[in-house]
Amino acid sequence: MARAERPSRYINHEWGSSSKLDASFRFCMVYPDTYELGQANQAVRILVNVVNAQDGMAAERGFLPAADMCDALRDQGLPMFSIEGCAPLRAFDVIGITLPHELAATNVLEVLDLAGIPVRAGDRTCDDPFVVGGGPCAYNPEPYALFFDAINIGEGEQSLVEGLQLIREAKEQGASRDDIRRALANLEGWYVPLLYRWRNEEEAQAAGSWIEPLEEGLPTTITKRVFDGFAQSPGWEPCIVPFAEAVHDRLNVEILRGCARGCRFCQAGMMYRPVRERTADNIVASVVEGLAQTGYDEVSLTSLSSTDHSQIREILTRLNEVYAGKGVRISIPSQRLDSFGVDMAGLVAGQKKGGLTFAPEAGTQRLRDVINKNVTEEDLFGAVDASFAAGWRRCKLYFMIGLPTETDEDVKGIARLVQQAYDHARAVVPKEQRGSIQIGASVALFVPKAQTPFQWDGQIPPDEALRRVNLLRHSVKYRAVSISWHDPKTSFVEAVMSRGGREASYLVEEAWRRGARFDAWSEHFNEQAWRDAASALAFDVEAAAQTSYPLDYVMPWGHISCGVSTKWLARERDRAERETTTPDCTFGSCSGCGACMRLGLDNELAEPRVGTCQPAETPDSFEGGSAR
Repeated sequence: MARAERPSRYINHEWGSSSKLDASFRFCMVYPDTYELGQANQAVRILVNVVNAQDGMAAERGFLPAADMCDALRDQGLPMFSIEGCAPLRAFDVIGITLPHELAATNVLEVLDLAGIPVRAGDRTCDDPFVVGGGPCAYNPEPYALFFDAINIGEGEQSLVEGLQLIREAKEQGASRDDIRRALANLEGWYVPLLYRWRNEEEAQAAGSWIEPLEEGLPTTITKRVFDGFAQSPGWEPCIVPFAEAVHDRLNVEILRGCARGCRFCQAGMMYRPVRERTADNIVASVVEGLAQTGYDEVSLTSLSSTDHSQIREILTRLNEVYAGKGVRISIPSQRLDSFGVDMAGLVAGQKKGGLTFAPEAGTQRLRDVINKNVTEEDLFGAVDASFAAGWRRCKLYFMIGLPTETDEDVKGIARLVQQAYDHARAVVPKEQRGSIQIGASVALFVPKAQTPFQWDGQIPPDEALRRVNLLRHSVKYRAVSISWHDPKTSFVEAVMSRGGREASYLVEEAWRRGARFDAWSEHFNEQAWRDAASALAFDVEAAAQTSYPLDYVMPWGHISCGVSTKWLARERDRAERETTTPDCTFGSCSGCGACMRLGLDNELAEPRVGTCQPAETPDSFEGGSAR
């Protein structure tokens, strides 16, 4: 421990931690990155709590040690361990690993190897724990197919418990590992890759699916599970106050789940439907209880789009009244790009006005219509006017380059938009304060994501991405405007992982064996390991990331359903081509995505908005799809 950087990462007994020593069945929830990142993850907290609430079950947390500690453990022949009991991961009945983003893939193998568990599920015996996965990247599970005994698709509050209960009862009855996998495969929302043959491309397109069951009776489509009690569940639940400083070291209260704005690049907006809101009473009571229990002086009201909550004004007003003069800060992680978003930000900022962030995503109205952003320049400039007039002096704007149909004029449009935003800020700030104005643009490379209308679109090559970044930089004439951008090389790996089929799991394994790990960390990212792995396997990574497909092409994740109809996704891609927008169904009529119908759960708003949610057309009504 003396050799380890930040040893507080590995110490038990944080405030709020607990252990169930009398439980006969043990589960470890693992985040495949360091403590600072994983401790802030709400899914880890939620699932540990829900398992610990079961009689006879105990849940602990595990985090991948930092690179220096990984090496130290290997040098000493010591296994990866849990936090609560400092127990070897191999000692647990089941290990759950969340898949938070594509660049965590090699870390999954680092976890398993450091724990002394065979990295391939097919190599494990009855002496090894079951290894299950879940999380955002599970919506294309194939790049992880080799490594998991089973993958949970969707929200885990109910389905994870059901899976663990099945494993527990089957083990008590002496069932074999194969029998348990087979039983899991027949449990709603669970996918067991080992029980399906992976077809070649020609077979897959002819059959309409890349997977073929190896036994009769196995499901051919795995539909996500949703937590149907979210809206009624309390927003406060026990949480850890860490010794080490976490990335988001504050109380987090999830106020709503889902988003129906329908941005066509956004995977989260598709996979978390339908929208479900907790009530203002629930949220206010949860914040009061949570702050009292933890001692935090900051709370974040989390969701994909917090200012879209139907009672957000009431929530913020009531919290301001409760905590007036008490030094408690309330934050919302996302602002709507309009004056209402600024108004809500003003309710939580008080006198502490740091910086605001807005996400126009694209530099021209044409491209914003393509991606269904549903905001205008007037919305942006109105937000800038309102925020700088109200006392803010820093603003960051988020954009993407490489979006489908993007042209050089769209890239130049980013420069124009940012410069006009700066002009608006100067116009409303007193002359003597104009030197404090900071306007910046952060640019990310578009990554096509599974389960979105842009899943059929390829990513632009890294060298083309850099050309567009340089075009943007040279188009900005104001020295006061800053431009930052993400490394296209890491975004390229993200695209390979986002769009890859089962063959990508062999690429992950080979890249890891060649030294790839902590790929999301710039100081650890090893592009050469990925390139060498691709070369060794004759894996065409450029084709995986950059190929565009016709809308009737069956993608490698076609057997996984997030509830949204594939035909609706294709219709949305067709509407993008025609630069036609689709409104948010929580503000108006249903767009026919099919999520509510397939999942048996409607949007649940705490306070109904004007308009109804009646289908405008059936989710399977679109029959288009020619090659582009």
